[in-house]
Amino acid sequence: MTKTALLCLPALALATLAAAPALAQSASPWSFEVGAGTDNRSKGASKSGNDPYVFGSATWESADGRFYVSPAAETIDAGGSDVEAEIALGYAPEAYGYVFDFNVAYKNRLDANAGYDDDTVEFSASASRAIGPARGRLLVQYSPDAAGSTEAFTWVEGRVGWTFTNRLGATVALGRREQDNAPDYTAWNAGVTYGLTDALDLDVRWYDTDATEFGDQYKSALVAKIAYAF
Repeated sequence: MTKTALLCLPALALATLAAAPALAQSASPWSFEVGAGTDNRSKGASKSGNDPYVFGSATWESADGRFYVSPAAETIDAGGSDVEAEIALGYAPEAYGYVFDFNVAYKNRLDANAGYDDDTVEFSASASRAIGPARGRLLVQYSPDAAGSTEAFTWVEGRVGWTFTNRLGATVALGRREQDNAPDYTAWNAGVTYGLTDALDLDVRWYDTDATEFGDQYKSALVAKIAYAF
């Protein structure tokens, strides 16, 4: 089943790309994104064994844009699983010039090895604001029991960015992860995102952590990612 899922993700990406013009012409509460990258980085660490990955997601938004539901899937390399499926439910209000985002996500690592803790629930809260070309965000995430051997964790990340043109922007982020039964560490990344078209983005980013002695997944890497949204 896992190999089938891996084969289906690129096929799904091609099918959705072909269907994009028709979907764009009709008003819909749904939006979609598919893409690929040279490494699947989350909270500064690799989830794909430092190997390339593919991903896809769909997002439904309420008419006022405040409530959303987003199923997603991405390839990983963890606990014998090659695919992580996720569904997130969120509320994103605006107040006093800030955009807030509160969500809960359930994640499951499909076809993981027997005895492996293959699922988790994550709670996230963020506040972001843009002033002219400058923008910033503060994100806090918590899970009472992460997937794998990691138990509870907290991730706090601050990010600042600058929009140079309508197609080119840059961001820098610094985060700290405190976790039970796994190493605590600090991670940072810096990179640029360029809009190749109105729907196709290329992101090139440098990642690093202070936990390289705990495994290759924490080592520094230059990561490129391309994403198509419609």
